[in-house]
Amino acid sequence: MRAAWLPRWLTTPPSRCAVCGAWPASALCAGCAAGFALPLHRCRLCALPLTGAAEVCGACLREPPPLDACFAAVSYAYPWSTLVARFKFSGEPGWAETFAGRMALVPGAAQELQRADLVLPLPLAPRRLAERGFNQALLLARSLAPARTEPRLLLRLRETGSQATLDRKARHLNMRHAFGVDPLRAAEVAGRAVLLVDDVMTSGASLHSAALALRQAGALRVSALVLARTDQPH
Repeated sequence: MRAAWLPRWLTTPPSRCAVCGAWPASALCAGCAAGFALPLHRCRLCALPLTGAAEVCGACLREPPPLDACFAAVSYAYPWSTLVARFKFSGEPGWAETFAGRMALVPGAAQELQRADLVLPLPLAPRRLAERGFNQALLLARSLAPARTEPRLLLRLRETGSQATLDRKARHLNMRHAFGVDPLRAAEVAGRAVLLVDDVMTSGASLHSAALALRQAGALRVSALVLARTDQPH
């Protein structure tokens, strides 16, 4: 038992930065957060990095995605890829608060969060949810906007298997009709602004499939906010 006269910092092990090991620090120290999360100019529809002053990339101009806006906090590279793996696969759900804080700092994300009537995490397939024990997207959404997060409005309709070995076209085909809105609650979506939340965006296939389902249910605006985005289209 801690002696009453001892300050808590003497008896409670300090946190160490998961990247540089500095302590005492938060799970991600300010120096590493600043050094590895430099803001990038990104396409406002797919969040891929852009050069120059254009707001929309050529691919989105040729084939507009079903998202009104898309925001990504960081590139899916070191150290974020390692930290996301710890979050998802090593039973460390406590990373959600740190990641959500980083997501909320993305230029425009705070305004999109305020604008959203509903914040919907991308649902996991039942088998994967059972393996992992939690839905990382749900933890992020609840950290961002607990009062407006609805975990059971958007449904996963079928198992899709791993996307890791598929190219962009195959990923999108694999995710077709993978999501749907609960038919008993479709009226909650009609005419509303919806923000989708996920941890990693690669090709955008999952987010686009979910966005199309929400459009079909009558959503007025559909946007997305993710922690990490791959810097190359897949």
